[in-house]
Amino acid sequence: MSATVAMILALAVGTYAFRLVGPALHGRVELPARVQELLSAGAIVLLTALLATGALTEGGGFAGWARPAGVLVGAVLAWRRAPFVVVVLGAAGTAAMLRAAGVA
Repeated sequence: MSATVAMILALAVGTYAFRLVGPALHGRVELPARVQELLSAGAIVLLTALLATGALTEGGGFAGWARPAGVLVGAVLAWRRAPFVVVVLGAAGTAAMLRAAGVA
């Protein structure tokens, strides 16, 4: 068995174990309120970091101004509870128009 196959199998087993632990321990383990608050804050921080790196970087450098502007338009539309299709088209359209205008 190659190392790649072994790693894929190990990750598959680990993923399945994580998915199994949630329902198996539901109701048996109770986390303190402070830990629940910290986990919620941690999830928000991780999602914000993912959004920032995806919106601002490409190939290890700055992605240009069109992509962050599109993400900003999409975020504003989502915040105003626009339909999902409008959010996606607004963000993509903004980035496309800026790139067509020569803004990288």
